[in-house]
Amino acid sequence: MPLPFTDQADRDLAACVEMMRGGSKTFFAASRLLPKRIRDAAIALYAFCRVADDMVDLGDSIERSLKVLHHRLDRIYVGQPENTVEDRALAVVVQRHALPRHLLDALLDGFGWDGHERRYETMEDLHGYAARVAGSVGAMMCWIMGPQQAVTLARACELGVAMQLTNIARDVGEDARIGRVYLPLQWMREEGIDPNAWLLAPVCTPALQRVIERVLQEADSLYKQSVAGIAHLPRDCRSAIMSAHLIYAEIGHQLRRIGMDPVNHRSVVSGKRKLWLLACAWLQSRWLTVQRHQPQPLAGIAYLVEQCQLSAQTTMDMTLPKPPRIESMLNMLERLEIQRRQISGVPVNRFQR
Repeated sequence: MPLPFTDQADRDLAACVEMMRGGSKTFFAASRLLPKRIRDAAIALYAFCRVADDMVDLGDSIERSLKVLHHRLDRIYVGQPENTVEDRALAVVVQRHALPRHLLDALLDGFGWDGHERRYETMEDLHGYAARVAGSVGAMMCWIMGPQQAVTLARACELGVAMQLTNIARDVGEDARIGRVYLPLQWMREEGIDPNAWLLAPVCTPALQRVIERVLQEADSLYKQSVAGIAHLPRDCRSAIMSAHLIYAEIGHQLRRIGMDPVNHRSVVSGKRKLWLLACAWLQSRWLTVQRHQPQPLAGIAYLVEQCQLSAQTTMDMTLPKPPRIESMLNMLERLEIQRRQISGVPVNRFQR
């Protein structure tokens, strides 16, 4: 039985909600559809992730910030969180759900890659980055909801990767203006674009649009693939995850509608459109079916899934009673038989032979 939130934890959670209101509006809208037992944990998780992202992005030293964050996780996982709202709230989530530590470590790795302005040569390299900053969050949400099977965790990670690819396509212009490029460099060169020269004067050209379209197509493929995992979630969680899926995918569709120009325009899904997609998600989630045959997970997320399976097995080994050794059982049976024969007057040596 999950431990209830205490009064202090409830106050921390309320503070985390306020953090979330000013952050991801899509996440906030989708979270409202989650049952309270999951919504509380999701909000606490989001609050810590947001604070950690800001700390790495805005701090004086990336290495120092990451060292502090890893130390904070150390304390969270031994039940002695720092005296901050987000740490105390996350500690409750970790305690209630045995949340695997490697998923949060992966997220911090991704924040570090961001801070160092790492670039990605191929789409496979970009998968590795997206797995850390978004796939890890998908896996954590899936874990908190309950399903810990490899196939469900894989689809959750892929949904996170798809969302991150959508963000990358939407934010091409904003990223370029701060000297960052997340598009696969190989694809840019294939279209005759020198990434370094383009960053000095970012403009939207048909060549750039073709690169962005390829990124969106990759995201669309992963969105489609991830739907199979939603069918494995608890029924009262499916509509929330489906709504996040539809709203994020809509960002890409809207980007196409405005002429595929993320350098000069930002793709935004209107509130009215979000409400329509929320209704669609509610309806579609009721018709999902479990698929027998599902594809292998992306190479970039495989290590997250494998480590989750090890964590699940470790948790099971710790909670299940240990079976007695076979030798002990045989000895016990032998002693019982000897006692029975002594009581009934049967010579023990006949049994011993």
